[in-house]
Amino acid sequence: MCFDSGARPPIAPIAGAEIESHVRTLTASDGARFAAFLAKPRQPGTVGVVILPDIRGLHHYYEELAVHFAEHGYTTIAIDYFGRTAGVGHDDARGEDFDWQTHVAQTKADQIALDTAAALDELKAAGAITLFTVGFCFGGSNSWLQAANGLGLAGAIGLYGRPGGPTRDGSPAPIERVDEYTAPLLGLFGGADAGIPQSAVDAFDEALTAAGKPHAFMTYPGAPHSFFDRRFAEHQEACADAWKRMLTFIEEKS
Repeated sequence: MCFDSGARPPIAPIAGAEIESHVRTLTASDGARFAAFLAKPRQPGTVGVVILPDIRGLHHYYEELAVHFAEHGYTTIAIDYFGRTAGVGHDDARGEDFDWQTHVAQTKADQIALDTAAALDELKAAGAITLFTVGFCFGGSNSWLQAANGLGLAGAIGLYGRPGGPTRDGSPAPIERVDEYTAPLLGLFGGADAGIPQSAVDAFDEALTAAGKPHAFMTYPGAPHSFFDRRFAEHQEACADAWKRMLTFIEEKS
C-alpha cells in the first residue's frame, strides 16, 4: 500500500530556512503539459532533485518533501504523472475522489522519461548542474530507470521500488536494464514489505554487481512498504536513517 492522504514526510523543518515554492505547469518534448511543484532556496546551489511520486501522482506529501530538500540547499521539483490523461492538476485540484487507478494504468515509462527530462530542464534553468532523481514505490522503480535513460544524472534514489517485473505497461523493469545505468543507485526497502521480498532486492543487487554498476541498498527489518511516514512512530529510527542516507548519497555524488 502506498501513502494515504494523511501521510507526511518524517522530517523536521529547518528553522530559519528561506525557501520559495510554487506550483508550475511544465511541457514535455511531446507537447504534454503537466503539473509540478518547485521548491528552491533563496540562494540556490548547483544541485537539483526531481521527485517521482507514488501511484497517486502529485500529492501534498511530495510537495512537503520538496521543501525539505530545498531547506538543505537543493532546488527540487516534484512532478505529476497524469497530464496526458487527467489534465494539469495536483492534490488540491483533484480531491480525495480522484480516480488515480484509472490514470496510472495509462501511464507509460517513456512518457515518465519525457516528463523527467522536462523537470530536469527546469532545474537547469534555475542553475542546477548536478542532478538526481528520488522516487517512491512506483516512482522508486522509475527513479532508478531514469539513470538508464541518458539524462545525465549524478545518481538515482528509489524507496521501496520494485526491482523486477512485470511492469504496468510492459516496459523493461529496473533489473532488466542493469547494463544501461550510467549513474549510481541508492535503494531503500522495508523488510516487512510483502510486495518486495528480500529475494527480489538480492537479485537486483547481484545483477548490478555483476554488471559493475555502483549502488548501495539498505533494508530496514520490520519496516513496511511506505514506512517513510511521520505517523509510523515505531519506525522513526529507520526513517531518520533513510533520510540521512539520501542526503549523504546526494552530498557524496555532488
